Amino acid sequence: MTDAEHQTTAAGQPAGPANADAAQLRKFATLASRWWDPESELKPLHQINPLRLDYIEQRAGIEGRTCVDVGCGGGLLSEGLARRHAASVLGIDLSEDTLTVARLHAQEAGLDNVEYRLISAGELAKERPGQFERVTCMEVLEHVPDPGALIADLAALLRPAGDLFVSTLNRTPKAFALGIVGAEYLLRLVPRGTHEYERFIRPSELDEYARDCGLQLVDLIGIVYDPFRQTFRLGPDVDVNYIAHFRAPESRP
Repeated sequence: MTDAEHQTTAAGQPAGPANADAAQLRKFATLASRWWDPESELKPLHQINPLRLDYIEQRAGIEGRTCVDVGCGGGLLSEGLARRHAASVLGIDLSEDTLTVARLHAQEAGLDNVEYRLISAGELAKERPGQFERVTCMEVLEHVPDPGALIADLAALLRPAGDLFVSTLNRTPKAFALGIVGAEYLLRLVPRGTHEYERFIRPSELDEYARDCGLQLVDLIGIVYDPFRQTFRLGPDVDVNYIAHFRAPESRP
């Protein structure tokens, strides 16, 4: 779930080799052994994973597509894409601990259309530019020092007319109240210290990063938590968590 890039880059320019946030990497590495436990601290990820997969499938399709999941962590989304018959899935991350868990779980599941690599989005974009029909980056942007550079790298990975799906948290008082105070301290849905409010990203900011790279926003939807039913759903409220769907132009300059 971690992919950090250069601290400062020009707008719309891919980052170079990873400049990882070591504290963020350590934070998620400590969760590696419990990544696939649906009752662990990662329970919310298990709950929203089907929603994310359904959204991607409905908006752009998965079957037969080449996919890369950036900041894949232990492989929840990557494996989900593979199970929905993607032609190939590459999960990348900067934590060897979480990648080890992802590889073992995929092997035990007998999946042969998913692989994992320890590489940054920037390095992969230089190695395999424009080679993926679907690019996903879920719950990652709020953990990197330069989200604009990461978006540029994601855009560079896309084939012409390819689709990018990004999820993150909005920077609003409501997101602070529910995403940090509520989720981390009151309901204890995620470990304390998981999020830093100043790293949350408004949809308008995300759209600006994407437009700088030539991407078009085609849909935006919220991920809403129901504390009474303890479930998540997709809806129009993007004040806290949201997913954005971007599309690359049909031809590149």
